[in-house]
Amino acid sequence: MKNKKSVFKLIFLIILVAIAVFLLNKYNFLKGLGPNEIKEYIQGKGAMAPIIYVVILTLLPLMLFPDSVLVIAGGMVFGLWEGVVLTSIGSLLGGIIAFLISRVLGKGVVKKLIRRDIVMFDNKGNQSAFFLILILRLIPLFPFKVVSYSAGLTDMKLRDFSLATVIGSLPGIIVYTNLGDKTTKLGTTEFYISIVLVVLLFAASLIFKRVLQRKEKDKGTV
Repeated sequence: MKNKKSVFKLIFLIILVAIAVFLLNKYNFLKGLGPNEIKEYIQGKGAMAPIIYVVILTLLPLMLFPDSVLVIAGGMVFGLWEGVVLTSIGSLLGGIIAFLISRVLGKGVVKKLIRRDIVMFDNKGNQSAFFLILILRLIPLFPFKVVSYSAGLTDMKLRDFSLATVIGSLPGIIVYTNLGDKTTKLGTTEFYISIVLVVLLFAASLIFKRVLQRKEKDKGTV
C-alpha cells in the first residue's frame, strides 16, 4: 500500500511539473523581452517589485529564458547592492527547485522538460561535488539551470549544492547586476568599467572552461 501511494505521489508530481513547464513556456510573458521591458514590468509592481523579481528568478529554471537578461534588469530596477541580494536569493531558490525536480523525477523526465541534454557529474563524494559546482558556478558559460538539474542526478547533499551555488554565483551576479545598474549612467566612466568587467568575466570563464574540459578529457571522462 505504501509503495502504491509513493507511485501515485510521483506520478502526480510529474504531471504537476509538466503542466507548470508547459504553461510557463506557452504563456511566457518574458519571451522576446529585453532588460528595459522587464525593468518596466517589475517597476510597475510598486512595493511588490522585490517579491515579484525573486519569484520570477525562482521559476526561471522552468522557463526557456536567459538568466543574464533578467539579472541585468534587476540591476536597473534595484541598483547594485539590493539587486545582488535579491538576485542571490532568487537564483538560490531557482537552483534548489531544479535540483529537487531532477532528484525526484530523474534524467529522462528532466531532459524532456528542458528540451536538451544535460551535463553529467561523476559521484566523487560530497567534497569533490561541492568544488565542482563551485567552479561551474564561477563559469557563466555553463548554463545555470543545466548545472542545477545535473547536480540533482548525483548523491550530492542539498546543503553542499546550495552553499556552492551561493558562493560560486556571486561574482557573475555582481558583474551583471552592476552592468544593469550602470546602464542608467550611459557615457560615464562607471558605465565603461561595467562593460570591461563583463568582458573580463567572459574571458576568465572561457579560460576556466577550457582548463576544466582539458582536465576532464585527461581523466577520460565526458
